[in-house]
Amino acid sequence: MAELPVPGDLALLRVLQLASPALPIGGYAYSQGLEYAIEQGWVTGLDSACDWVRGLAANAIGRLDSPVLLRQYRALDAGNAQRFNDWNDWLLASRETAELYLEDSQQGGALLRLLKSLGIPAAVAWPTSEPLALPSALAMAGQHWGTGDRALALGALWSWLENQAGAATKLIPLGQTDAQRLLDRLLPELPGIVDRAALLDDDDLGAGLPGLAFASARHEHQYTRLFRS
Repeated sequence: MAELPVPGDLALLRVLQLASPALPIGGYAYSQGLEYAIEQGWVTGLDSACDWVRGLAANAIGRLDSPVLLRQYRALDAGNAQRFNDWNDWLLASRETAELYLEDSQQGGALLRLLKSLGIPAAVAWPTSEPLALPSALAMAGQHWGTGDRALALGALWSWLENQAGAATKLIPLGQTDAQRLLDRLLPELPGIVDRAALLDDDDLGAGLPGLAFASARHEHQYTRLFRS
């Protein structure tokens, strides 16, 4: 007779499922302004790629996506649907360009469709016509599966970092070994980013990265490009 999975093991596996590049939400199609940064010579190799990605991780994801995801997970845990919805609207309104908004809402919508097909209650109840941010969809899945908010936020941040490394590999081109060096340098910083995100007050949330906004806006009109953002 097969042994039942240990609850903590199953929660970890659910985080890995949500962080996996096999998750069918199209994360590989987005560079979050990195493609334009490379086009302009802001990012040229491993060191500058690390600087760019580190800045986004700490000051964009760590001050916007991660703290909102933590709040939405807790809102669902408390049965507070209105608070969850308010944070979803706030997060989408915080996207500074059309590309960044579409990236978030399209990936969130793709994950929502998957979660609906899996019968996750919060996803099933969500109106199909209402836009859903990716962190919101992740919070729905993580809370339902009992991953824990911190583990879920770490998984989401890792997935984002892996996508950035993949984009750099294609665009610089960085090379697979240097891509692993990038991950090796930045991975130890992820727990601290999530821990700081958990300490932020509501009034402290927000990215405010003019360079990212400029790169994303200019990327919309870039002559040649591989990525959607």
